[in-house]
Amino acid sequence: MKRLRILALMHDDLVPPAGASIQNVAKADWKMEFDVTVTLKKLGHEVHDLGVGGDLGVIRKAIDERKPHIVLNLMEDFHGVPVFDQNVVSYLELLRIPYTGCNPRGLMLARDKGLSKKLLTYHRLPVPEFAVYPIGRRIGRRPKRLQFPLIVKSLTREASTGISQASVVEDDDKLAERIRFMHQAFGTDAIVERYIDGRELYVGVLGNQRLQVFPVWELLFTKMPEELWHIATDRVKWSRVYQQKRGIKTAAAKNLPEHMPDYIQHLCRRIYRTLDLSGYARIDLRLDAQGKVYVLEANPNPQLAYGEDFAESAERAGIGYADLLQRIVNLGLRWRPDRSS
Repeated sequence: MKRLRILALMHDDLVPPAGASIQNVAKADWKMEFDVTVTLKKLGHEVHDLGVGGDLGVIRKAIDERKPHIVLNLMEDFHGVPVFDQNVVSYLELLRIPYTGCNPRGLMLARDKGLSKKLLTYHRLPVPEFAVYPIGRRIGRRPKRLQFPLIVKSLTREASTGISQASVVEDDDKLAERIRFMHQAFGTDAIVERYIDGRELYVGVLGNQRLQVFPVWELLFTKMPEELWHIATDRVKWSRVYQQKRGIKTAAAKNLPEHMPDYIQHLCRRIYRTLDLSGYARIDLRLDAQGKVYVLEANPNPQLAYGEDFAESAERAGIGYADLLQRIVNLGLRWRPDRSS
């Protein structure tokens, strides 16, 4: 294996501190950045961490100085704006430097939940009924196709951002109140979709043109009271205390109907290609009590920390953590923007 010079882009407040070790990383905000860079160093690569704030100039300077073979993109937004991550990748393409993860077009399509759902609907892929409520416009009458209960999300921010038990609403007054909250608290448009009561499933996909789909994974709510909505709220995703209290964990999905795993994996391949994704992504779905699958969203460049669901499902597929990261790097080296279609 060739030893590579890798420039790792990450948010400036998530650069692992000097002297960080496995013993003190478990609860750190920068766990993913630590896990990824340390593992790549153990593989023999020369990895340089670069904290990026709101200035693209630091990236250009580091590339000129370090002459990396590839940029490891661990950015989830730029200057605090999630949809700007596609511009960082576009900048790397203009500099003609290989990078890991999803291409700009795939990021743009997937980050806008309304646009991605329109594309998936056009290709007859199953999504919940939905409507977009732009910020700054009057909240009009609810379309008849939207039947309660409904869930209100940010159109462009990561799905768990702003999601709480109050996000699921059962009448028009609460719907309007939650839309206004999303507009005011996060400064983004809101998307409202029919709430699908059922099992929450995740599927990891790896590849550019040739894809490998990982086993179906599930978000489990083992101690969640029945009167609460079983949804991936912000606390469900990020609060370890809440996860322990409610028995939140992810694991390989069990007791799925016959042929359902194959169907879901085939569905995720279609979603990945429809949204023009590359590198790696996680597809989020719901399986209702009648056995119908609905696509919630696609998440390009998902969490890569050791022990998280993407890495765990890869391991179930026979790909260890170090091998997974090396494959992601190799995919970045092989990606050619001028050959994409």
